[in-house]
Amino acid sequence: MTVQLEINPIKSWLPKLDNPLLISGPCSLESEEQAIETAKLLAQDKRVFVYRGGVWKPRTRPGSFEGVGSIGLKWLQNVREETGLPVGTEVANAQHTEEALKAGLDVIWIGARSTASPFVVQEIADVVKGSNAVVMIKNPVNPDVQLWMGAVERISQAGIKNIVAIHRGFTPFRETKYRNYPNWKTVIELKRKMPNLPIICDPSHIAGTREYLYEISQKAFDMGMEGLMVESHRDPSCAMSDASQQLTPADLGKMLDKLVIRHENANNPDFENQLDVLRNRIDAIDAELLEMLASRVEIVKKIGEYKRDNNVTALQINRWTQLMENRVSLGKTMDLNETFVKILFQLIHEDSVRMQTEIMDQE
Repeated sequence: MTVQLEINPIKSWLPKLDNPLLISGPCSLESEEQAIETAKLLAQDKRVFVYRGGVWKPRTRPGSFEGVGSIGLKWLQNVREETGLPVGTEVANAQHTEEALKAGLDVIWIGARSTASPFVVQEIADVVKGSNAVVMIKNPVNPDVQLWMGAVERISQAGIKNIVAIHRGFTPFRETKYRNYPNWKTVIELKRKMPNLPIICDPSHIAGTREYLYEISQKAFDMGMEGLMVESHRDPSCAMSDASQQLTPADLGKMLDKLVIRHENANNPDFENQLDVLRNRIDAIDAELLEMLASRVEIVKKIGEYKRDNNVTALQINRWTQLMENRVSLGKTMDLNETFVKILFQLIHEDSVRMQTEIMDQE
């Protein structure tokens, strides 16, 4: 089921936008000089539309740099005066929000930890109510699309129409090459459920290091996202927070030069016609797949009845192990991705066990 909220496209509140939205600036504002110098360098690249700077930086554990505080709002005002760039910062609670709105910031965003708390989001929504604020909402730390949607709905119910979702990745439950696990399927689900909600990507927080920024940014555009939020510092080696994931403005420009911007549609009738032919073939194959799955289900049910009548458990671990090894091996001969095959048959087998258990529980 889709949710249609009254949300403005980005261009309605940023009329000069002629490319994907790019928000850039330091993870943390450290001094007025650093803030303005970085902004001037970024402003030279006309692909940068909004300047970001962290003012309040609550860390996982106390003791590290937690931001300059409210004085940074004045620095952001000065950045706007010096460069003409709209400015924004992250707010973590109602007090931050009140101060940011009073300072006249153009954009505020709710961080991942705050999005995870409906109470905090509601407090922020109560503050922005009645304003014309631009509110961006990062995903919660865990891949909970309902929690993310709930945050968007709370801000929308406060009368805010300028809303953007930010994908910044999720806390990983295992070691990955990225700082935060992208879990693109959660973003796809949000896009499916809220089709008119603009979504941009924060590759800096997904990557955790500069070396992965390009591949994540390109993936975001390949997925149809409408922009990026990339951290940039005049000298990342001296940054007081997240030094390893920030780019110099010059390196940011080089990365942008390499990115290929994808579009949802092409102005090419031949492309559209060929696409329709291929999609029709996929539709036909999908119908065959569903028919085969339905046939498989009937066999699974018969096996469940046979196991029940002979007092045998639904789960046969040796059979499961053998089946997985066989399917993965067979998939390799067909040039299918091993992980894809494993996930597919994990789902199929789990549902088979569920059906057989239900049959066994029937009187």
